Amino acid sequence: MVMDPAVMGYYERGGELTRLRSGRNRLEYWRTRDVLRRVLPPAPARVLDVGGGAGVHAEWLAAEGHDVELIDPVPLHVERAAALPGVRARLGDARDLPVPGGGADAVLLLGPLYHLPERADRVRALAEARRAVRPGGLVAAALISRYAGVLDSVYHGTFLDAGQRAADYRSVETGVMVSGKTESGFRGYFHDPEEILGEFTDAGLPEPRRYGLECAFWLYGDVDDWLDDEGRRELLLDAARRLECEPALLGVSGHLLAVSRA
Repeated sequence: MVMDPAVMGYYERGGELTRLRSGRNRLEYWRTRDVLRRVLPPAPARVLDVGGGAGVHAEWLAAEGHDVELIDPVPLHVERAAALPGVRARLGDARDLPVPGGGADAVLLLGPLYHLPERADRVRALAEARRAVRPGGLVAAALISRYAGVLDSVYHGTFLDAGQRAADYRSVETGVMVSGKTESGFRGYFHDPEEILGEFTDAGLPEPRRYGLECAFWLYGDVDDWLDDEGRRELLLDAARRLECEPALLGVSGHLLAVSRA
C-alpha cells in the first residue's frame, strides 16, 4: 500500500527520531509506557509494534523481557529499530500486515491511525491488528485528540497566524488535519473521543477502554521542569493516572490510548 509521500518525506528526514525523548513530548512517552505496563500481559509476551517508528517503545518493551517485532513503512525507522537489543524490525503497512493470524499476544498501533484520514483505512488497520492477535489478546491504538490542533497552536503562539487558525478550526470540524507548515509534510487525522468506539466495533473489536494520556498537563508552561525532576514527575504521572479515564477530560489530552481485547 502507498503511504502519503509528504508523510514519508517528513519521517525520512528524521522528524520522529527524537520527538518523544525531549521537551514536553516526554509526557506522552512516560504516560504511554505507564498505561501499557498496566494492560500488557506479563513478559515474555509476543508484542507486535506496528508503526513503531525507530523503536522508542520497542526498546523498553524488549528490555523488560517481551518478544518484540516492529513493523513500520519507513526504511530509516526500520534500520534504527533493528539495531536495538532484542528488537526485530521489518517494513510493512498497518493496513496489510505481513504476519500470520493469531500469532501475537498484543498488537500496538501507536501511530498508524494518525496518518489515515479515511475511516475505511483506519478500520482496516484495526481489523488487521485483530487478525494478528490471538483470541483474548490485546489491541492498543494511539490517537490524536480532535482538539489537539487548536490547543497546541495556542500553546506555541502559532494560533495568531490566520492560515494556521483556519487549519485548526477545519480539523475540529472534520478531523482531517492539514499542516499549515508545508515543510513538515504532516497530514493526519484527529479523533473525537466518541468516534473511536464505532471504529473499534466495525473492526470486530469490543468497545475499548479509553485513556487520556497527557490530560491537561501538556499545556502547562512549566511541564518540562516537572519532567526533569524525578519526584515531581512521579507526582505528575500519578495525577494523570487518576484522571486518565474521566470522560469529560478525554478530549483535552493531546493523545489518547484505546485498549481492547480481541
